[in-house]
Amino acid sequence: MSTPLLASLLSDLSKDLGQPDFYWQVGVVALCFSLAWALSRALRRSFTAKDSDSGVVKLGVESFTRVLSPTLALIFILIAKMILGKWQHTHLLSLLFPIIGSLALIRFALYVVRQTFARDGYIGNFLAVFEKLFASLVWLGVVLHFTGLGLELFTALDEASLPLGKNKVSLLTILQAVASVVVTLVVAMWASAALETRLMKLPNAHTSLKVVLSRVSKAVFILLAILISLTLVGIDLTVLSVFGGALGVGLGFGLQKITSSYVSGFIILLDRSMSIGDMITVDKYSGRVTQINTRYTVLQGTDGGEAVIPNEMLVSSPVQNYSLSDRTVAMWTDMTVGYETDLGKIMPTLGQAAATVERVCKDPAPAAYLLKFGADGFELRVGFWIADPENGRSSVMSAVNLALWQVLQEHQVNLPYGQRVVTLINSPAKET
Repeated sequence: MSTPLLASLLSDLSKDLGQPDFYWQVGVVALCFSLAWALSRALRRSFTAKDSDSGVVKLGVESFTRVLSPTLALIFILIAKMILGKWQHTHLLSLLFPIIGSLALIRFALYVVRQTFARDGYIGNFLAVFEKLFASLVWLGVVLHFTGLGLELFTALDEASLPLGKNKVSLLTILQAVASVVVTLVVAMWASAALETRLMKLPNAHTSLKVVLSRVSKAVFILLAILISLTLVGIDLTVLSVFGGALGVGLGFGLQKITSSYVSGFIILLDRSMSIGDMITVDKYSGRVTQINTRYTVLQGTDGGEAVIPNEMLVSSPVQNYSLSDRTVAMWTDMTVGYETDLGKIMPTLGQAAATVERVCKDPAPAAYLLKFGADGFELRVGFWIADPENGRSSVMSAVNLALWQVLQEHQVNLPYGQRVVTLINSPAKET
């Protein structure tokens, strides 16, 4: 029976104790860690300085320094092991190499997962459990490596097989396939998230163009990850032709609406008919565009409620965009004043009163208009403009009406009630 690697290394280290070779190794290890710490600190300061100027370079530098330190230490120890091994034993370096490598692997995996699934800084329960499970599996692999049980475990998994149709597949092959698919997909999503972060920070690009590029890049990365993972598993990519035919039939029969919404999403982003932050009205929904996804668009109403609109509706239905070329929106309020009112005096005063409201635009200035001679009095309209429709229109309308009401009260303007004469025809005779 072969001696476990850990026992062999410990036996060699015990022989090196008290020898100059051991102290040389301790000094080299201390030097490697010091160089790794200093270099990672310098790189962090350099990238942070670049980010403060451009706003584009930094992609989670603070959290990546936790990955950089053990990675640099691992590289320095590997170089030192190659150089020092020409003159003496390097048992201590051989013992530390897999331990530091496992630490670097764990921190890099946690960095990738958090940058992909927790970019807002919030780590859910599932993600926390996954991180602990992954770290436990890595350290278990280190233990199996040192104890020499890793080869025996791989052999047992390779010999155990599961029947899949007419063929039998070993558990080792299945685990390798699952690991390759998961790793390639996570790396692809991490790369797409990093690219999206950089694209959204481009200063001179249109918002719709940024969203289109980020969505397309994410789809391309995921497609490449699927193709690469299938190749690593050993699946012939020609079988995808059959899957593609079945997918085409499915799209033709049952997924027309979904496919139309996805295509419409790219059309909306490319033709720039609306952008994030625009105030729009479609059908009975009105609000500010907060998200434009590939399948749906989210509208946030002035009351705080959000409406999820399929992109197909935004393409096939008329859309009123208050922010397409000019964000200013016209508003008005109507009133009826008595015929004894001095219009030459009251109409300029009403326009000036509306202009005192903070959100009302000064150019063009508010003005009052005589619409017609009504049955009960002069019918007037006070028109004005606002430049921030995303903040709601009810509040500014209420403020303007209050200002107008104060003017009407000061000038003792009469707001006549509607007067009607009701005539009863063929009324029943009164009983005597």
